[in-house]
Amino acid sequence: MSESLPKLRVERAWLRMVELPLVSPFTTSFGTQTVRRALLVEVEGDGISGIGECAAGIEPGYSSETSAGALSVLRDYILPSVLGQPPADVTGQASRWEWVRGHNMAKAAAEMALLDQAGRGAKRSLANILGGVRSRIGCGVSIGIQPSLAATLTAIEGYLAEGYQRIKLKCKPGYDVELARAVRQRFPGTPIMLDANSAYSLTDLEQLRALDEFDLMMIEQPLAHDDLIDHAALQSQIETSICLDESVESKADLRAAIALHSGRILNVKAGRLGGLLPSVQIHDTCGEAGWPVWCGGMLETGIGRAANLALASLPGFTLPGDTSASSRYFERDLLQQPFELSSDGTMPVPTGPGLGIKVDKERLQNTTVHLEELGPG
Repeated sequence: MSESLPKLRVERAWLRMVELPLVSPFTTSFGTQTVRRALLVEVEGDGISGIGECAAGIEPGYSSETSAGALSVLRDYILPSVLGQPPADVTGQASRWEWVRGHNMAKAAAEMALLDQAGRGAKRSLANILGGVRSRIGCGVSIGIQPSLAATLTAIEGYLAEGYQRIKLKCKPGYDVELARAVRQRFPGTPIMLDANSAYSLTDLEQLRALDEFDLMMIEQPLAHDDLIDHAALQSQIETSICLDESVESKADLRAAIALHSGRILNVKAGRLGGLLPSVQIHDTCGEAGWPVWCGGMLETGIGRAANLALASLPGFTLPGDTSASSRYFERDLLQQPFELSSDGTMPVPTGPGLGIKVDKERLQNTTVHLEELGPG
């Protein structure tokens, strides 16, 4: 952070669960989502408010964390550690919940709310606080497993027409080589990557090696979520770069992955890594190791999307991320001004204080399915 942030109090907090239907089902190797149930954290102190979004999903498929579990941890442990305490900057506030083991997504949601509050207090954008250098972000799009190859090709065609710079396709055993072949034949010059969400093992080596002929940008997280050794073995036997996602939840994980040569690229998700400030450290470490990074998505509403755009403005984010337009997932987002994709495939980084967004309060109220207020004591 280029300058210190103001020391603020947290006098009240709210935990709010909202539900937004997705414009179309989103299918991966571990299931199908039709609704985004988002947990929002709102804080207020010294007359300044802030809001954050938890990346956890409804079910423990991608991560062991769930939105319901994160709500419990935030209510019972994380927020009570800062409510009513002496003023502190965001780093100081976060140090008060360091004793809580794990629960990175819950911690990241609280940190986002505090950064929004601090940014509003200092009249600084989140991108400025994090050290961002870009005003616009190149955007990619993630496409779930479709009912047929024809449907996949049609979907890609539509997103390319909108201007997206990179296509990510979810895959799984039996839905990979044929998929890559059909897509590469139809779109020979398009940047394409596959995302396996840990669906493979080393017994699938020949199948994964067969993907080398299709000039993919990368294959994301092909093996187990908690594995680095087998990923290293796989990377040494395939030409396609492995991008790690679920296997890296901390700087220690990243250092091990770099030392073992478990991949060559990292998907940076602030929720998975415990917050935006830890993600900056991860970004810096990847830069030192020569690993490109990009910003992943978790079907966030515009609140989480604003944070992702700010993070992706850092210099090491050289690859288009999953920073898609609000309309990619929701017919109506939670913001007064939803994020829109420009014809050149980029999106502006918010420049207003904090997250730089204005929440549509009526929409927020209408989508709320659960609300709790917390105070000190």
